[in-house]
Amino acid sequence: MKLSKGMHIVIQSYKHNKHIHRIWKKSVVLEANNNYVVTANDHTKVIESDGRTWHSKEPAICVFFDDYWFNIIAMLKDDGIHYYCNLASPYVYDEEGIKYIDYDLDIKMYPSKRIRVLDRQEYEDHKKKMSYPQEVDDIIMYYMEMLKEKLQKNEFPFNDSEIKSYYQMYLNLKSY
Repeated sequence: MKLSKGMHIVIQSYKHNKHIHRIWKKSVVLEANNNYVVTANDHTKVIESDGRTWHSKEPAICVFFDDYWFNIIAMLKDDGIHYYCNLASPYVYDEEGIKYIDYDLDIKMYPSKRIRVLDRQEYEDHKKKMSYPQEVDDIIMYYMEMLKEKLQKNEFPFNDSEIKSYYQMYLNLKSY
């Protein structure tokens, strides 16, 4: 099965030890090409690894890459677009949905363009606990620097007008 515009899919996040981390129950595919997939959701149900559930608070445009070790959640909040970047494996897609391994480290860019690296201690703790290979650590550090550069340059997908365009596409799909 191939991803195509308008499909409803599930997104599954795992940890390095192959345990499920988090599941987003319903997202809509907006674009799927050879390099990335763009999805959208709004107030979607999220299931945590311990069974707790919650609903996302605002619309989000998500970008998953075939060969980059990160994915992006652009949250459309009242004060502007917040970019939440997960350092994570490239995604895979199967009959269950989009899947990736979350490697704990995150970078957030606020509407003011201020950038913060989050969860450094969680990354260090999990690196030891789950025995991340040195190769994985090297890859994560490389992509963290790449992400910072892309954020500072407003390179795709860190362009507010592109995210707003995807959001409009999502609204148009929802109205059918």
